[in-house]
Amino acid sequence: MKIKALAGTFAFLLITFSLSAQVVSKDSISMLKDQKQALELSKRLNDRKLELAKLENELPGATEEAAKTAEQAQKSADDNREAADKLGDDAQSRKLAKRASKSAGSAHRDAKKARRAADNLEKLRKDIDNLRSKISEDEQKLASMPAPSGR
Repeated sequence: MKIKALAGTFAFLLITFSLSAQVVSKDSISMLKDQKQALELSKRLNDRKLELAKLENELPGATEEAAKTAEQAQKSADDNREAADKLGDDAQSRKLAKRASKSAGSAHRDAKKARRAADNLEKLRKDIDNLRSKISEDEQKLASMPAPSGR
């Protein structure tokens, strides 16, 4: 008798729990998917903003480096011109020829460094502009998404 009562109670609880199981509607699922998409977009936006801040912090150093190397390249070119002029006055001098050759090599290396620094600066500026446009696009996408409804 006790077993039948216990079994009956267990069966009643089992039926009650199965009837009270919640059914998740399709609207709820799509809302959750939209919220997930918005969170992913927000994360990507935040990551891009961090990257932009990092690149913008590098910009003054790259600008200074490009200016410094351009100035050094100009100085080396002037020194090379001066050495070449001196060699032109005394074309048979080995000492002046060696000095002119060394200054030409220095001018060549410094010009190459200046070009690389200018290229790096240009690439950095281009990367910053690209990131800014991507951030703007992401902000527009996020603004066009439906606002999550709070509970």
